[in-house]
Amino acid sequence: MPDLLSLAANPGTWIALATLVVMEVVLGIDNLVFVSILSNRLPPAQQTKARRLGIALALGLRLALLSAIAWLVGLTAPLLDLGLTGPLVDGHPAFETAFSARDLILIAGGLFLIWKATKEIHHTMEEGSEKPESAHAGHIGFGAAIAQIVALDIVFSIDSILTAVGMTNQLPVMVAAVVIAVGLMLVAADPLARFIGRNPTVVMLALGFLLMIGAMLIADGFGIHVPRGYIYAAMGFSASVEALNMAARRRRSPH
Repeated sequence: MPDLLSLAANPGTWIALATLVVMEVVLGIDNLVFVSILSNRLPPAQQTKARRLGIALALGLRLALLSAIAWLVGLTAPLLDLGLTGPLVDGHPAFETAFSARDLILIAGGLFLIWKATKEIHHTMEEGSEKPESAHAGHIGFGAAIAQIVALDIVFSIDSILTAVGMTNQLPVMVAAVVIAVGLMLVAADPLARFIGRNPTVVMLALGFLLMIGAMLIADGFGIHVPRGYIYAAMGFSASVEALNMAARRRRSPH
């Protein structure tokens, strides 16, 4: 208890906490968009339950990983080396051929995200066609939805916690930041899912974001580190353009 009190009395602790919360919220946007899109494929009675369960599992995974930080940090040690020499850029290999467990998880998660986003784009386009049987093409089972949410939760959780470990060595600060960020995700989940469900063009935009995030995860797994600021700046610009398009459509619509 005295250690916690001294930690709380340190202004640097609160700065680190605020920084970590912002970072966790930003990293959690990817997870939240995926959960929202996938849960909207379920029957209406199961959508809220799936979102809450998916986010609760995300919190559980993050806290479990925080309790095993030593093991988690070990995931960055080289596990597989192909022994290849890639093209050189400024005297350094353009990509890595020695992969850690984290790299392999990121690559697998990126491939899964690209596959899932492409499949959802196909479903969205199919639902917009005039085929009567396409009305149920996008529905999935509750168990399948939760399994896919958990699979991406694992990828996003490892990335999130490793980033947090690189910013502070205070476990209570990391735990508090994760709980606050996931709590905010829980509050935002239903409004975001309803907004995405009401605006088909936003669904396509969000799926495009997921494709970009999947490509970024694969690049990160190969040692090509794309600054996240570029990704989120592109997402923010696209969202701003879509917001202007939505405002223009409202003005033109008689309803």
